[in-house]
Amino acid sequence: MSIATPEFDYLRKFMREGTAILLDEDKQYLAESRLAPLIHNEGFSSVQALLEQMRTTRCSTLQRKVLDAMTNNETWFFRDLAPFEALRSTILPEIICRRSNERKLAIWSAACSSGQEPYSLAMLVLEHFPELCSWDFELTATDISLAILERAQRGRYTQLEVNRGLPARLLTKYFTQQGAEWQVADRVRRLVRFRNVNLAEPWPDLRKPDIVLLRNVLIYFGIDTKRQILDRVARHMCRDGYLFLGCAETTLNLSDSFERTPIGSSFCYRLKSY
Repeated sequence: MSIATPEFDYLRKFMREGTAILLDEDKQYLAESRLAPLIHNEGFSSVQALLEQMRTTRCSTLQRKVLDAMTNNETWFFRDLAPFEALRSTILPEIICRRSNERKLAIWSAACSSGQEPYSLAMLVLEHFPELCSWDFELTATDISLAILERAQRGRYTQLEVNRGLPARLLTKYFTQQGAEWQVADRVRRLVRFRNVNLAEPWPDLRKPDIVLLRNVLIYFGIDTKRQILDRVARHMCRDGYLFLGCAETTLNLSDSFERTPIGSSFCYRLKSY
């Protein structure tokens, strides 16, 4: 059964008001595919029945489960490798040099999904900058979905997930196999702090980051929300910090605070006043 217009309109409004994510009118198929596992687990007969129940009862537990199901959690280890190479070869050495006296450094992985990005950053630090482990070093990973954050904190991945982007050498060094899954080593997990943050709402108290990875998330927001988020990042990050967006994302016509800075085969954004 296809989703009736009132139920789908309610879902679109719910996603827009709860997450600022815009769900186009022709994305009924997307809702059906993403909500299919929830329909099965909750015993509903169809997407239509689930959304009707959600719309008429306003059950907060069901609403949270729908939100978790509808947010996009596509990610993999060392995704789009070039930014990680820029961090290794140029950015982290520069920041470490500038912060050598105070010995403080903070990285924010925003919209971290199931944890592959922050764990990739943690492995990068352990491999190439182990001195940071003795610094006041903070690697914060945030996401809007409580369910996906719980999964990220567990640090357990399927064979398919570790096959996506993770070099075999790092797999054997920083993971242990447990049945059909791979468990991230404690020394990697200890470097990452996970927090629940909705980027479209007021942010909790977060330490000023030297590096912000806000990759592949702005594409889901409207223009006003993109501008609002970028303005907040500009106010929040260190003045000499670095911002990474996704390959298909830009600050052009959205924020006058940043300038595009090429680094090797990658690029990032820096505050113009720096």
